[in-house]
Amino acid sequence: MDTTLRDGEQTSGVSFSVSEKLTIAKLLLEELHVDRIEIASARVSEGELAAVKSITSWADENDYLNKVEVLTFVDGGKSINWMQEAGAKVQNLLTKGSLNHLTHQLKKTPEQHFAEISTTIENAKAKDIETNVYLEDWSNGMRNSQEYVIQFLDFLSTQDIKRVLLPDTLGVLTPKESYDFIASLTEKYPSLHFDFHAHNDYDLSVANVMEAIKAGANGLHLTINGMGERAGNAPLASVIAVINDFLPAIEINVNESSLNKVSKLVENFSGFRIPVNKPVVGANVFTQTAGIHADGDNKKNLYFNDLLPERFGRKRKYALGKTSGKANIQKNLQDLGLQLNDEDLKKVTQRIIELGDKKELVTQDDLPYIISDVLDSSSLEEKVVVESYVLTHAKGLKPSTTVSVRIDGKLFEANASGDGQFDAFMNALRKVYAEHTNKTIPTLIDYAVRIPPGSNSDALCETVITWKSETKEFVSRGLDSDQTVSAIKATIKMLNIIEM
Repeated sequence: MDTTLRDGEQTSGVSFSVSEKLTIAKLLLEELHVDRIEIASARVSEGELAAVKSITSWADENDYLNKVEVLTFVDGGKSINWMQEAGAKVQNLLTKGSLNHLTHQLKKTPEQHFAEISTTIENAKAKDIETNVYLEDWSNGMRNSQEYVIQFLDFLSTQDIKRVLLPDTLGVLTPKESYDFIASLTEKYPSLHFDFHAHNDYDLSVANVMEAIKAGANGLHLTINGMGERAGNAPLASVIAVINDFLPAIEINVNESSLNKVSKLVENFSGFRIPVNKPVVGANVFTQTAGIHADGDNKKNLYFNDLLPERFGRKRKYALGKTSGKANIQKNLQDLGLQLNDEDLKKVTQRIIELGDKKELVTQDDLPYIISDVLDSSSLEEKVVVESYVLTHAKGLKPSTTVSVRIDGKLFEANASGDGQFDAFMNALRKVYAEHTNKTIPTLIDYAVRIPPGSNSDALCETVITWKSETKEFVSRGLDSDQTVSAIKATIKMLNIIEM
C-alpha cells in the first residue's frame, strides 16, 4: 500500500492540491501498479474532502474503489459519515496499539476502547464500508506492554475486519525486533492479515521492512521518496529494489521502470527535494565520479551491480570534475559522438580538473565549450548569439522583452510579454524560433538559483536550468551578478547545445 497521499503529505510544509492528489493517485494505481493507496485522513478539511471525492469518483468509474483507503478515527461515527460523503469504501481505523498511549492519551481501559472499536466496525459494515485497523505505537506496545497487544489481537480476531496494520509509529525498531515481533504474531494468529508500516527515524526502515517480510508480514506501507513525518516512511523505490533482488520468492506487481518518473513528479508537486544520493531515484546514484570506476566499466563493467539504471528508466552517467580521469571524459565524449586524440584528451582532462578544483559544476553539455576553449576549435563556435535585449518591468504592466538574436549569421528580432522578465525573454525567443527556424525550444522543467560556494549575496549568482527536449533531459547554467542575466546566459548555452 502506498501512503504518499496520507502519511507522506504529513511531511512538514507539504500540501497537495485536489488535482495533484488525483494525478498522483492515477499514477500510483495505473502506472506503478501498487495494490492499494491510502489517500487522506477523515475530517481534516474541505479541501481534503474535495480531493477524496475526485479520487473516489475516478476510482469508481475505473474499478479501483476497493483499492482506495482513508484513515479514520474512533469518533462516534463522524469519520464514517465523512467517508460516505466522500464516496470512500475502505477505512483504516486508528486505534491505540500500546498501553502507554491508551492510558495517557485516551485515559480509558482496554475494555472501553475495544467496545468503542467494535461499535465503529459494526457501524462501518452497516454502511458497506470495509475496515482495516491501525495499532498506533504498536512497536512500543510490543516492547513495553506485549500483554496488552495480545489482548487487543485476541479481540480483533473476533471482529469483521480485513487487515491489522502494525505501525512502527516512532521509527524505533531494530531489524531483529521487526523480525521477532512480527514472526511471533504471524505464528500466533495465522488467520490474521498483518501489514507493516515502517518509519525511518534511525534510517532502518528498509532493513526493518526486509525483516518483516521474512517474518511473514502480508503487506507493506510505503511512500514515494520516503516522504512522511520527521525522517519519513520506508521509501517505495528502495523497498521494491530490495524485494526484487534479495527476496525473489516474493511476487509483487509494482512496475520498476516507472519509479523514477513518478518520484520526479511527486518531487515537483510537493517541493520536497529528493536528496541527490537517494538510492534508486537520486540524481547521483547512477553517476560514476572516480576515473578508476569509469576505466573499470570500460573493462567488463567492473563497477556495475544489480541496480542497473535501465531497470528504473534511467541511464548511467560519468561525472566530470577534479576526480575525473580520461576514462570518464571518454565515456561522455562517446555519448556526444565526439573523438579526441590522446594529446587533446590530456589537455581537456586537465582543464576539467582545474574547474573541479574551483568547485565549478561541469556537465556533459559543457564539454563542447571546454573543448573549444582548450583547443581553440572554430568548428565549435557558438551558432546562436543573443546580440542584445531590453527587459522592461513597470508597475501595473506585464514585463516585456525585445530580443535580437543571430542564428547561423542571420539576425532576427521579436518582442513578447510574460509573467516575469525571464518568462518574457523566453516568449520572445520562442517567437523567433517558431517563425524563422525548424527547431523547437526545449521545455524548462527545473530552475534553480544559488549563490556559488564561497560567494555572497551581492556577488555572483548561479542559475541552473534543466531542459527537456524530445530525446533527452539536459542541464545548462549561467553565472552573473544579476539573476535574470544569469538565467539568460544559461538559456544561450542551451540554444547552442540544441544547435549541436
